[in-house]
Amino acid sequence: MKLVDNVTEHTIPKDTVGTPFSDNAEISVRNVDVFYGEKQAIHNVSLDIGKNEVIAMIGPSGCGKSTFLRVLNRMNDTIDICRVTGEIIHDGENIYAPKTDVVPLRARVGMVFQKPNPFPKSIYDNVAYGPKLHGIASRRTDLDEIVETSLTKAGLWNEVKDRLHTPGTGLSGGQQQRLCIARTIAVNPEVILMDEPCSALDPIATAKIEELIAELSTNYTIAIVTHSMQQAARVSNRTAYFHLGHLVEVNPTEQVFTNPDHALTEAYITGRFG
Repeated sequence: MKLVDNVTEHTIPKDTVGTPFSDNAEISVRNVDVFYGEKQAIHNVSLDIGKNEVIAMIGPSGCGKSTFLRVLNRMNDTIDICRVTGEIIHDGENIYAPKTDVVPLRARVGMVFQKPNPFPKSIYDNVAYGPKLHGIASRRTDLDEIVETSLTKAGLWNEVKDRLHTPGTGLSGGQQQRLCIARTIAVNPEVILMDEPCSALDPIATAKIEELIAELSTNYTIAIVTHSMQQAARVSNRTAYFHLGHLVEVNPTEQVFTNPDHALTEAYITGRFG
């Protein structure tokens, strides 16, 4: 089946591996396949994600980028028909090993979803919930410090410090998303996964989230799925292009957008399909 001029499905590389980070890899993915029942959604993806890097995942709708992101903290476990093969190494362990406890895993590899989803609790309790659940803090003074620190890191403290005990659901959309980021930060993650975190936000709120991503990358590894190539260009160190469930290319972001290695990437970047 012809996709673009002189480019067919058969030209998709089968064993693409991201720029190696060796000992600097926060997460190493090797030969990962994902199936929904009989349908294969991800094909033999290998990729290293470096410590404190921001990596953006782009591609046409349905290309597998969100599916791949959710593999990184086993969020796909919630889908009965989903099956994952291959290895994903974090902290020296394969997170798909039978002995892996997904609760602490999802604290270390947190996730921010497309639509802000604060708990139906106060702003304070939204942030304090995780530390209490994971036994990170129980004393009120410790929780107070975690809540203030997390909201500050999320760029929200000055906006909400006088109404911490009002419902989180009463905040604006952009503020709710930053509250969800603060909630993720509160349990001391090493990695933050973001699945189109700005798609439901206005341009001003989007700009604040993008500024926040840059600030957070000094302390956290961030993997972001975005439908916006402009956003990928603004926030990421490297960009991974997915097509039909294959990782076609991963390179420094500037290279991907100015001199991509693969014809499929160039066709997508230039708007010839997608």
